[in-house]
Amino acid sequence: MAMNVSIACFSVFSYKKVNRIRAVSSKDFAAALKTEEGDKVKLGGSELKVTRLGIGAWSWGDTSYWNNFEWDDRKMKAAKAAFDASVDRGITFFDTAEVYGSRLSFGAINSETLLGRFIKERKENNPGVEVAVATKFAALPWRFGRQSVLNALKDSICRLGISSVDLYQLHWPGVWGNEGYIDGLGDAVEQGLVKAVGVSNYSERRLRDAYERLKKRGIPLASNQVNYSLIYRVPEQNGVKAACDELGITLIAYSPIAQGALTGKYTPENPPTGPRAKIYTPEFLTKLQPLLNRIKGIGENYGKTPTQVVLNWLIAQENVVPIPGAKNAEQSEEFAGALGWRLSNEEVDELRSMASEISPVIGFPVEKL
Repeated sequence: MAMNVSIACFSVFSYKKVNRIRAVSSKDFAAALKTEEGDKVKLGGSELKVTRLGIGAWSWGDTSYWNNFEWDDRKMKAAKAAFDASVDRGITFFDTAEVYGSRLSFGAINSETLLGRFIKERKENNPGVEVAVATKFAALPWRFGRQSVLNALKDSICRLGISSVDLYQLHWPGVWGNEGYIDGLGDAVEQGLVKAVGVSNYSERRLRDAYERLKKRGIPLASNQVNYSLIYRVPEQNGVKAACDELGITLIAYSPIAQGALTGKYTPENPPTGPRAKIYTPEFLTKLQPLLNRIKGIGENYGKTPTQVVLNWLIAQENVVPIPGAKNAEQSEEFAGALGWRLSNEEVDELRSMASEISPVIGFPVEKL
């Protein structure tokens, strides 16, 4: 993985000073949660508006966790169809990362490269389409200081083929040097390379530290992207969700359908394959069945699928933007059906109560750093 910007890409980056984004107080944040421009919300205290539900691009180009360790032209076309179907249905917020599909993670093709290609092809047919791109910096042990963040960001911008990124996030906390990484995020805002900045997999303590460090520069911390679903509610238990609500930081929920476990697709007799098989075992899926049956029943009352119900459950928590991963057009179309309606408070509480009886699956280890 290149650590510096190639000469071919250098012309993209002419230094430009931009007006500093105003950090907003917590009491002002309620206004930011209101729907704007159709069904968009502001990310935290930033001025960036995104759709209430986004699409995760972790699986695009990946051969280390997804796609049965294979990537071919058929899967490429399916990913492109997922992108187009999402945009067709008004979902224009896409989340990727420099490590997704990269050689560093033993992938076939970088997810950023694919997303950039899909955006370019879409704009050729529809020049007016606007897509919000979020990507992430990998806090690798050999990366030091604020300049490493800027270098990696510029490389991501080159792979994406765009002039700036809408949301740039620290993918996980570093073993050391996090203050420098946060400073790099602030520099990226001031140099006009990004519209908003966030973190991912940050604990409550690290989240508060990042928020305060950026606040001193008048820059809002827009988001914290964490593992959050009906059966993985650790952000509610470790203080992260409460801190996000208090500070006016949007919680972006990855794995919101528990990597497919909450869709009803998998059963004890038909568990997922690959690495997920070690997490969502037949034993776990057996315990999950009563909850899945109730999710299905609630969905039938609304004419919705289990997937749409569990995504709507997350949206009902307020200040949460789920980003399920879409491998094909059918999945994107189904995700769009999670919008435009709402579970009742009683249903939200009932599902949480039933889910609380199930021991949570493992999360990302760095959440506890």
